[in-house]
Amino acid sequence: MSATASETQVVTTWKVACDGGEGALGHPRVWLSIPQDTGFVECGYCDKRFEIDRDHAHDDH
Repeated sequence: MSATASETQVVTTWKVACDGGEGALGHPRVWLSIPQDTGFVECGYCDKRFEIDRDHAHDDH
């Protein structure tokens, strides 16, 4: 993991999808699971960081 993420997004689900957000210039869509012990995960393609909002988080279905 990088020391500084390129972008951080606060989310309310423990599983998130990332496609780089750049349309045709993005990357393949990947699904990431946020570990409960760290509360964040970074995309291996674009280094975008997803942080869980523990006050509003809910279980995935």
